[in-house]
Amino acid sequence: MSEPTPELRWAPIEPKPKNTGRVWLIIGIVVAALAIVGALLFFLLPRGEEPAPGASGSPSPTGTLDPSPTETPTPQVTPPAPVDPTVDVFREQVGGWLTDAPRGLEIIAGTTGDDALAVVDTLEQDARRLSDAQPSSSIAQQWHDGVDAYSKRLAELHAAITDGSDTAASIDAARAAVTDLQTLVGL
Repeated sequence: MSEPTPELRWAPIEPKPKNTGRVWLIIGIVVAALAIVGALLFFLLPRGEEPAPGASGSPSPTGTLDPSPTETPTPQVTPPAPVDPTVDVFREQVGGWLTDAPRGLEIIAGTTGDDALAVVDTLEQDARRLSDAQPSSSIAQQWHDGVDAYSKRLAELHAAITDGSDTAASIDAARAAVTDLQTLVGL
C-alpha cells in the first residue's frame, strides 16, 4: 500500500515583527553620544577670551591727543650669546653625518650614473648640515676649513660622475677630507 502524500497548502507569510523599538534605541544612543561630545568640546576647548592687557600686537588708541608727544626710549634687548658646545656635545651632533659619509663613498665607488649622483647629492646635503652646525670655539676655524675642503671634494666628485670620468681620485680625496673631520672631533 502506498502512503498518503501530505496535502500542500499555500498560506500567507507571517509579517515581520516591527523593529521600531530598536530604531528608536539606536537614535537615542546616537543623540546621547553627540550631546556628550558637544558638552566635552564646550567645556574643554578654549573660548574667545580676551588676552591679558599689553599682550596684543596692536596698540590701543588713547583718549586724548598730546600736541607735543614725548618719545620714551625703547629698551634695547640683546639676545643671549649662543652657548659654546663642548667638543663631546658637538661630536654627538655631527657624528651621524660623519660616520655615514664613508659608507656613502663606498656606495659611489661601486655604482655609476644616476645611482652614484643620488648618493653624492645626499652627501652634499650632509655637508651643508655639517657647515651649519655650531662647533666648539676651540675647533671652529679648523672645522670650517675642513668642511669647506670636504664640500669641494664632493663637488669635484659630482663633476667627475657627471662627466663620466674616473672617480677613484675624487673618492679618495673625499675620504681623506672626511677622515680629517672625524679626527678633528674625535671619531
